[in-house]
This record gives sequence, C-alpha cells and structure tokens, in this order.
Amino acid sequence: MGLGRIPASAQPLAPCDCSRPQFSLCAMDQQPSSAPTLRVPGEVAPDRSKEAGKKKKNWKDRVTNFFTKGRKKKGQPSLAEAEGEPESSPQPPAQVPTVEELKADLERGRLEAAGPLLALELELQEASPGLASAEELVRRQSEVEALYALLRDQVLGLLRRPLEAAPERLRQALAVLAEQERRDRAAAAAGPPGCPGLAATRPRGWLQLWRDGVAQAAAERLSRRPAADAEGRTEAERAFLHMGRTMKEDLEAVVERLKPLSPADFRVVAAYAESYHAEFAAQLAALTQSELCPRDTYMLLLWVQNLYPNDILNSPKLSPELQGVRLGTLLPPTQIRLLEATFLSNEVAIVRKWMARALELESERWTKDEAPQRLDGRCHSELAIDIIQIISQGQDKAESITLDLGTQIKPFLLEELARFLRSYQRAFDDFLERCRQLRNYRANVIANINNCLPFRTSVEQQWQTRPDLRSSLLRPLNALQSRGFDTLLQSLFGDLKPLFKRFMQPRWDAPQQTLEEILSIVDKRMPEFSELQDCFQEELLEAVHLHLVKEYITRLCKRRLVLKTAEQQQQLAGLVQANAQHIQQFCAQNGSRATWLHHALPMLAEIIRLQDPSAIKIEVAMYAILYPDFRSAWRAWDTTLFRGCQTSTSVTAPGGPSGCCAFCCCCCPGLAKEWAPEPLELEQLCPDDPSCGAGAVEGSSVDESGACMP
Repeated sequence: MGLGRIPASAQPLAPCDCSRPQFSLCAMDQQPSSAPTLRVPGEVAPDRSKEAGKKKKNWKDRVTNFFTKGRKKKGQPSLAEAEGEPESSPQPPAQVPTVEELKADLERGRLEAAGPLLALELELQEASPGLASAEELVRRQSEVEALYALLRDQVLGLLRRPLEAAPERLRQALAVLAEQERRDRAAAAAGPPGCPGLAATRPRGWLQLWRDGVAQAAAERLSRRPAADAEGRTEAERAFLHMGRTMKEDLEAVVERLKPLSPADFRVVAAYAESYHAEFAAQLAALTQSELCPRDTYMLLLWVQNLYPNDILNSPKLSPELQGVRLGTLLPPTQIRLLEATFLSNEVAIVRKWMARALELESERWTKDEAPQRLDGRCHSELAIDIIQIISQGQDKAESITLDLGTQIKPFLLEELARFLRSYQRAFDDFLERCRQLRNYRANVIANINNCLPFRTSVEQQWQTRPDLRSSLLRPLNALQSRGFDTLLQSLFGDLKPLFKRFMQPRWDAPQQTLEEILSIVDKRMPEFSELQDCFQEELLEAVHLHLVKEYITRLCKRRLVLKTAEQQQQLAGLVQANAQHIQQFCAQNGSRATWLHHALPMLAEIIRLQDPSAIKIEVAMYAILYPDFRSAWRAWDTTLFRGCQTSTSVTAPGGPSGCCAFCCCCCPGLAKEWAPEPLELEQLCPDDPSCGAGAVEGSSVDESGACMP
C-alpha cells in the first residue's frame, strides 16, 4: 500500500544531518557587505577591490565548510552508492556548487542540495544593487526559483507517497519542508526583500501544497473502483468496503511510519484523516443523489452509523491519534434521518414479503398431502422457526446500524407478525374445511398445533410488547389451537356420544358400567395424540376432562328421576360422588391439570343429599355462580316444588315446562332466572385458576336443552 510514487529519476542518497542548522546563516558572526555573484560555467568574475575579495573569500570558506560538514567521510559509502546510483564528483572544499551542479543534483533526487540552494537564495537577497544590474539580479533570481521548483517537486513527490520511500529519505524531505515553512514565516514577519528589484518569492506555501497533495492522494485512493468479487456484493457495497479498508489501512500506516518522522506542528495524522474523511463523505453524498436499492440503503447506513465511527475512527490504533480531530459524520443528520425512514419502510416490506412466501410454501405442502417432519416423536413444521427468524433478522439488521433504530423497528415488525398470524389462522381454517380426506390430514393438524408453542414462547418471553399488541398476537394462536383440538377430538367425542346416552336408562346401576366403558375408550384413543407437544397433550386432556364432566351433568339434568325415599337420595348422591372421583383420577393420571373441574360433580352430589329447601336454594345459587356455563341446565329444571317436599322421604321430580326433567334438587320458583348470571364465554367457565385450560375449548357451547355443542 502506498500513498504516492517517487519519480523514476529520484534515487535515495546519503542522508544528511537534519538536526544541524544546515539551512541557517544566523549563526555566522558576520554578514557579507556585498552581494557575491552566482558562478556559472564560462562566466568571468567581475574585478573587485582587494578588501572585497578578502571578504568574499571568507564568506565562501564559511559557506563551503557549513554545507559540506554533513557530507560522507572518507571510506564511508553513501546511500546512493549502496544502491548503485552514480554520485556527482565531489566539490573542492573551497567551492560553492554552481547552478548547473545544483540542478543536476536535484534532478537525481539529492535533497542535500537544499542547503546550498538556500545559501544562494540568501546571498541573492543580501546582494547590493551597486554590484550587479537589476537585469542580472532578476536572472539570478529566476535561476534560484527554477532550482526551488525542482526541489519542491522532489520533496512533495516523496511526501505524496510516503509509504514507498525509505525512512531516511522521508526524514530529509520533512526536514526540508519544515525549514521552508520556518523561512516562510520569517519572511512574512520581515516584510519585502531587502534588495530592490527582486520579486517577493516567499511565502512559498509548500506546507499547504503538501496538504493539497494529501487531499489529492486521498481522492485517488478512495475513488478507485474495485473489481467484482465472488461474494455477489453490489457495486455500492464493494465501494464502501474498498473505501473503508483503504482509509483504515492508510491512516494506520501514517501513524506507524510517517508520524514519528514529522514535526508535531505538521499534525500529519490529522491532515490525512481530514482529507480521507472529506473524500469519503463526498463519495457518499454523490451516492445518495441516485436511487438506492434496499440493500444499498442498509449498507450505507451501516457504514455511516456504525462501521465508520466504530471500526475505523475508534479502532485501537487510530482512536488515540484522532482524539482532538473533529471529523463529524459522513452525512448530515437530516439526510441520515431520511435514510433511516427509508430503511424502516424497506425492511418492513421485506419481512412481510418473506413471511407471506413462507406461509404460501407451507400451505402448498398441506394441500399436496405431504407428511410433516418428525422430531423427537413429535410432528414438526419449520414454519414457526422460519417466521421467528425473519422477524429476528429484521430487528438484528436495524440494531446493527444503531440500537435506537432497532427499538424503532420492533413495533412495526410485531404488527406485521400479528397480520401474518391472522393470515395463518385463515389458511389453517381453510385447510381444515377442504382437506379432510387427505391421508396426512391429522398429522398436519398436529404439526400446526405444535407450531403455536414457539410462537407463544417468543411473544411471552422474547418480545416484550404492550398488552393490546400481545393480545392481538395470541388471539389467532388460541383460535388455531382450539380449532385444531376440536378437529382432533371430533372422532373421539362422536364415539362417546352413544355411551353418554345410556345415562337416560331408568336404573342407576347402569351408569357405573357405562362410565367404565367411556373411560376405557378414552384411554385407548390417547396414543393418537402422542405426537403433540407435552404441553398440548395436557391441554387436550383438559378439554377431554371438561367434555366428560359437561356430558355427565347434561345427561344427569335431562333424566327423569323418581326418588321416593331419602335413602334413594343418598344412594344417588353416593353414585355421583363415586363417578366424580373416578373421572378425576383417570384424567389426573393422564396429565389433566383442570383442577377447577374437581368440585363440579361433588357439589351436585351434595345438593342431591340435601333435604332442606332453603339449603338447596343456596347451594344451587352458589353452583350457578361458580359454573355459569351450565346455566341452561339449571333453567331446564322444574321450577315447581316437588310434591311432598314437606316430608323428607317422598321426592319426585316431574318434567318442567321446557320438556326437560329435573332431579331431586327441588329449586324454588324462579331460582335459576334469579341467580344464574348473564351468558358468558366458555373461557370464563373456570374460576381464577392458573391451571385452567379453558382456552383449549373455546368455541364450544351448551344449547338450551343442556346438550354439549362443540
């Protein structure tokens, strides 16, 4: 990597001792009283008086000794000799290099010629107008300026591409540049030149030329367009990567190699950083004027907001060097805000597109009757994983730019997820209606129910959302799960319906055997649901538990009972209590956590046992409050006091006005209408019990006759 290139004619030479005052005549104890002439080959020196010749000889001896004391000693090879570059003939100790000799040295890149050249410039400035004509002084000044032009090209050429030059050559060039800057400042403070007729040649402004060269080199380095790579990056992405990598590598090289050789007041690192920053910003500003694709918009923001300030400016090597350098951002804040708004819109559209595509592919697998995957013995679908990854990747992209942008995009992504879940529910409902005859129908239903688990886990644990948005996310999942359970249990409940009808038989010793058959069928059918996730197996068994209790109560309420003695009441109550215990044990052993159903049948048994009408009224009202979903069964009971209620031994339950028979609870007139609450949804059936699985049976109801309607 280099920041420039040395001219082919400029070869490294023996280093000079830059720490010595080579470019200054201030240490001399005597200034020349007359201006010496510049010796050109073939030119005859003008006749001078002896005193003037003596003074000139002393001046020449001093200058010759001053500019030759840094030359190599006898037997010591110079840097040019080591590299095979022929060296000019050594000057006699008493001679000052001529203009031709200085020109030859400068053309060959000998920066040691800067010392004699400065001496010639000072000699010319101090020349007396009486010793030379104005034309002669102008000619000599033009020769000096021509030599300075050669020296300037050599110095700036080295500094333009400093990483390709030897350290000693850089040190020489920087020393010359520093001395020229010092002379410029001195000339600016001293005013016009002392000799009339000479043009003002200072300040020469080499330091500013060097800075301009740095800016030009930065533009050349960053404007190069890299070739297409095998990774499929866009042209803008390749440009960002090239500019960022080039800037970082070049600045680190400046810190390591150029800064130790440069004077502190040059602020060499700051000069390079400012030039590269300005060029980087100019390139990005030009890029924003054209229409950017979503990918380039993201990459542009990533560089402006993250990679450039963090990976480049705050890198371990550059951060200490750039502490006092105020570079600012690559783009104005208003432009950044516009790009961020564009990014949010683009990313939400991309997320919506990919989620819709994922659902489309999943629906095609259902309709093609493709069997779902099996993972650990469970039916598995990749849909939930794909959707969660799409949402997470969208948020990760925003957070890779700034954390604040990640926070901004989160509610938009969750709104898109809620919209997707509603579409997912509709597609699943359509599949349930149209694809019942497919061979893998039940397996795909189970796989979709299992899909609800990762969705629900992400909503409840990973994505912290406001309550209304959380409800909109969970509602489609609950509906999908409920429809899936209804579909899976439809066949089982159909097989149980004829058995429940046996409870209508007159004798009550039959229900015990009937219940055994019901539970046996349920137990045999439970392996059909083993491919559900464990949590869904528990919730499905809660739905079965609820169905058993509801059907038992419904059939009990619809029977015509004739209990002639209190003993028969106690027998019936005991039978109901035993059946309740049997149902409870069976369901608990199979994993049901619906503990809120444990008291439904035992409370009915206690009501049957009661003899006091007032106590019956209180217990019935309490039951209606605890289990309001059975309100229709209570309304179906006879509202007329049974005959013989004054005696606790003769109990009958005639049919009520609705045509349904009542049992021995003996409600007072208007009891059900007075105490039963307004119609409620089924998920309100259970008390406030965290183990309640009411969400699994949403959509079921009890009709006016007391029959369960799934």
